[in-house]
Amino acid sequence: MHTPHGPGAFVAHTGTDVYGPGKVISVDGAHRRVRFTHFVATIRADDLRTASPTETREIQAWLHARQKRYGGEW
Repeated sequence: MHTPHGPGAFVAHTGTDVYGPGKVISVDGAHRRVRFTHFVATIRADDLRTASPTETREIQAWLHARQKRYGGEW
């Protein structure tokens, strides 16, 4: 069974760009725990889409900056 937007996937919300792009950090049934640039949220998988290449680069740069500054796994 294919699980859309699994851990590590770069995603964006289908209905709004307020959240910005994010990275899926865990899966719980139909919900995804997503690290966005300003917060972490639980979102239904159906409300997410694959991030565009530009959005992917944006979240990767943000994650890299946080890892460089604070260390650890983002």
